[in-house]
Amino acid sequence: MPRRAAPPPGRRSAAAPGAAVPGLAGLRAAAVLLCAALGAGPGRAQPFPFQDPALPWHRRLDDLLGRLSPAELVLQVARGGAMGNGPAPPVPRLGIAPYNWNTECLRGDAEAPGWATAFPQALGLAAAFSPELVYQVANATATEVRAKHNDFAATGRYGDHTGLSCFSPVLNIMRHPLWGRNQETYGEDPFLSGELARSFVQGLQGQHPRYIKASAGCKHFSVHGGPENIPVSRLSFNAKVLERDWRTTFLPQFQACVRAGSYSFMCSYNRINGVPACANKKLLTDILRGEWGFEGYVVSDEGALELIMLGHHYTRTFLETAVASMNAGCNLELSYGMRNNVFMHIPQALAMGNITLQMLRDRVRPLFYTRMRLGEFDPPAMNPYSTLDLSAVQSPEHRNLSLEAAVKSFVLLKNVRGTLPLRARDLPGKRLAVVGPFADNPRVLFGDYAPVPEPRYIYTPRRGLETLMANVSFAAGCHEPRCQQYSRAEVVGAVGAADVVVVCLGTGTDVETEAKDRRDLSLPGHQLELLQDAVQAAAGHPVILLLFNAGPLDVGWAQAHEGVGAILACFFPAQAAGLAIARVLLGEAGANPAGRLPATWPAGMHQVPPMENYTMEGRTYRYYGQEAPLYPFGYGLSYTTFQYRDLVLSPPALPVCANLSVSVVLENTGQRDGEEVVQLYLRWEQSSVPVPRWQLVAFRRVAVPAGWETKLSFQVVAEQRAVWAQDWRLEPGTFTLFAGGQQPGQQMRVPSEVLSAQFTVTGAARPLRGC
Repeated sequence: MPRRAAPPPGRRSAAAPGAAVPGLAGLRAAAVLLCAALGAGPGRAQPFPFQDPALPWHRRLDDLLGRLSPAELVLQVARGGAMGNGPAPPVPRLGIAPYNWNTECLRGDAEAPGWATAFPQALGLAAAFSPELVYQVANATATEVRAKHNDFAATGRYGDHTGLSCFSPVLNIMRHPLWGRNQETYGEDPFLSGELARSFVQGLQGQHPRYIKASAGCKHFSVHGGPENIPVSRLSFNAKVLERDWRTTFLPQFQACVRAGSYSFMCSYNRINGVPACANKKLLTDILRGEWGFEGYVVSDEGALELIMLGHHYTRTFLETAVASMNAGCNLELSYGMRNNVFMHIPQALAMGNITLQMLRDRVRPLFYTRMRLGEFDPPAMNPYSTLDLSAVQSPEHRNLSLEAAVKSFVLLKNVRGTLPLRARDLPGKRLAVVGPFADNPRVLFGDYAPVPEPRYIYTPRRGLETLMANVSFAAGCHEPRCQQYSRAEVVGAVGAADVVVVCLGTGTDVETEAKDRRDLSLPGHQLELLQDAVQAAAGHPVILLLFNAGPLDVGWAQAHEGVGAILACFFPAQAAGLAIARVLLGEAGANPAGRLPATWPAGMHQVPPMENYTMEGRTYRYYGQEAPLYPFGYGLSYTTFQYRDLVLSPPALPVCANLSVSVVLENTGQRDGEEVVQLYLRWEQSSVPVPRWQLVAFRRVAVPAGWETKLSFQVVAEQRAVWAQDWRLEPGTFTLFAGGQQPGQQMRVPSEVLSAQFTVTGAARPLRGC
């Protein structure tokens, strides 16, 4: 969390422009051979030193920046996109091409021209509790982004979403259930978010020692988690946050992003304690660069610099805004399509001495460093990613990964009387009804920032269930998620003749998305009535409820009613939704549900605090109130059962700076192969300052065949015991470590037990940085 770790072996620092090129002598020889192969001839020099791949990065950057005029430097920071504001313009006299910084890669190449594989929305990926899966999805995303970029560049296309620098991942905490952008996050826990962020960044950027496949950009920095529009606009909102909450909830996952090697950050729309994030020196310079050592670039959210004046009234002119944001640490402006945008006023600031030419060069430097590491100024033959072409887009491997990701993201919330899995041998001749506004509407299955795949690869629940050996009937009941017009007769007609009923309900971007919060937890419109009518018409036949949503829904009626046999949370599973649903409902090999909720589902609106209040009290499992939620963070059922035993902590007493080793035995005691998400939580017993009631400190998704057991080992590092007391500190005392398939002490629980053991930390309290 709070300390900058050394890069692990093989990881490239996101910004080490002063570092020497590995294997310099060999690289110089290779460059000579490449130049000869490209027709340069032996001994012929590169046109400019910045184009010489044998030189260290810092020398190349020094040369390039020294050749750019102040006017050219200004255009490089002022043209971040989007629309008419981009791309960053070419510099023909230096052979520098245009470059578009405005690219979205949350779970596929979103909003770019052409098709792309659509993976499940981020919150669903978080529910898989699998850093390995997130890495695979990010790497496949980068492959398609790079392949399409190669094609765009070859044909001279530099419009929006054609570049290689991604505004992804989204690392904001899902602190409020009604926030419209919950779906883009990795849930409510900083540790889970940080672990998935690390995997996403490393997967997206790849493992090549010299080049990155695409560059990551962590957003929205910081203290940004609603409101969008209820009760006030995000464009002028002031997030008033305690320093402790800022440090322990809203910042840790972003520091994990720095450690993973991200090349950029995006500053957010909101103010933080009165200071706009994109003009916040404490955030962008003191913390991000000073404490964490980040050397990449900061880009504004779209229009965020203009809104410093127009929305927050923090400045009076665009000139004032340019000075405030650039001096605070912003490198690149992403404007609302304006040409005379905020950073176009930098020349006047230079003339007045409010911004120095050296600072301007320093702000441009990581932009060109990123482009160098993407391979732009090296011979294409040196960069293996330059060979990727459109055959990599929507490849069978990526489509299969999309299906695997959807299967792994599903969370089984309820399963009584053995409703699931269905038995394949019983299906021939059976009548299966699939009903609801999400049953056969491809548009509502994706969520926001979604790639667009070819229609032939999109499987709705209806289309997926039609692949089974059953007679499938369909009725939407209402034809859009708001469900304002409802046909009861249509639903009852389909359900009344069915042996098995699948009801598909949820929200979709019609109800929750960017710039659109929800007002309550209710199923939209007549959806609850549709479910109740389906249960009544089913007359005792199995009813399976599929939910397609991000923010929690009040499904207390369905949870309590015996007529609903199973509830499966599907989030926004994208193109493979129907195929994944069919596999999970049958419990096919590898499709025993093992997703776990990445956020708490409240039991009702009485458990939902005000959106605009940024205290963490009463929010997320770490600070939840005394009343039980409907479903807790980390909850999810399986078609099999697990048992834990032999929890061992070593050593049971350790010095204040030491790490704790943990082992536990997990056994699959059921009749089916399955996967379990093992969760370790830490509780402080004697902290000198307020701390969470407990904190997730490790997790692992592990496959265990029926009747088998496995011994798992974990390490809880000293940093995870640190508390914020004007600085990160390690304290002596007693701690409790919980291990199981869920949180301890939950009312809504899975069958397995949660083990616990205590350990003690000895010695005097000391700053974390002193260890």
